[in-house]
Amino acid sequence: MRRRRFISGLLGAGAAMSLAPESSGATTSGATAAPAVARPPGPHDWRTVPAPACATAAQLLGVAAAGPDLAWAVGEEGRNGSTRGKPLALVWDGGAWTRLDLTHLGFSGGYLRAVAGSNGAAWAVGTDGGGVARLLHWDGTTWQEADFAGRLAYGTTLTGVALDADDRVWLSGRNSDGCVLLRGDTDGWLWLPPPPSGSTTAAPAGLRVTRDGGVWAYDSTLVARWDHEEWTELPAPAGLRPYVTGLLPVAEDDIWLTGYDYGVGGPPGKPPSAMLKHWDGAAWASVSTPFTPGMLTGIVDDGLGGPDRIAGWDFWDQTRSHHLRWEAGAWVSERGPLSTTPVLVNALAPVPGAGGYWAVGTNSSYPSPPAQVYIEQ
Repeated sequence: MRRRRFISGLLGAGAAMSLAPESSGATTSGATAAPAVARPPGPHDWRTVPAPACATAAQLLGVAAAGPDLAWAVGEEGRNGSTRGKPLALVWDGGAWTRLDLTHLGFSGGYLRAVAGSNGAAWAVGTDGGGVARLLHWDGTTWQEADFAGRLAYGTTLTGVALDADDRVWLSGRNSDGCVLLRGDTDGWLWLPPPPSGSTTAAPAGLRVTRDGGVWAYDSTLVARWDHEEWTELPAPAGLRPYVTGLLPVAEDDIWLTGYDYGVGGPPGKPPSAMLKHWDGAAWASVSTPFTPGMLTGIVDDGLGGPDRIAGWDFWDQTRSHHLRWEAGAWVSERGPLSTTPVLVNALAPVPGAGGYWAVGTNSSYPSPPAQVYIEQ
């Protein structure tokens, strides 16, 4: 496949199961422009990593790593069906995952849905029990509340977070003016102009920062790139009831999108179908996957910007994760370790400098007791 790298913009036109309650934005939105170090090609030997006990009905929704000795995972615990529990945060110190005390934040319930971090900075976004957007900053030991433009304002939400090569923070969300991208740097916070189509009435599922500095916001109705001057939009991906979980722009004619689609109708508890789409510079095309009933919940690059891994959940084989690996120009199956419980991976992140990955989620297909968090490496 010939790849035209991003230079001046893009060509072309501009549920019942509650499997992953925030899957349409809680997965790869924390993608970071990490150093250009390629990961070794070929199969990865996944293993389960012990996780600290949490209040039941716990799940991890986002993960990010600064290196082999520092990583963060966020989510929620104590959920009761559709009723939110309280925010959950774990930290990895190179030897074990530890659960952090977040009582000093004063969350009245709620959850954390995305995290991004590097050796220089780390940020997490979420929503409290009152529906108020929350932004947290890592102080080296734990998470602290951070201010941002529009905080506490009516209609403000935050859905994703990413860092660029200069550790500048980018947030996806929405304010009352329809803006969907918030930039933070030494000059403060700035909501950028909304995409010209105004195609989304809700906050985007998430965002991704590419190695050329482009910032993408995406969901089922919006795929758009901010080049620091203006927006360039692609057509929305087709689908009956699609949920977008991740985006990987490789080149102008090589863009991958992951998610799942519930389709129309069906019996209660009907599983979704895994959704993988590819943009070739002119149109989106559906790409076949090794399994159909299930979900694709995140995508990461190979360290140099090319496709690498996709996290997945296979409805017919729930006791292990079902990742996809890019090999010889195609996506092939790569299975996680067998488990005695269901395995639902919600987020995937590479480990800079180590060549590995973190995959996090929960050990239940529904966020209710006795579900606990699940982590594999």
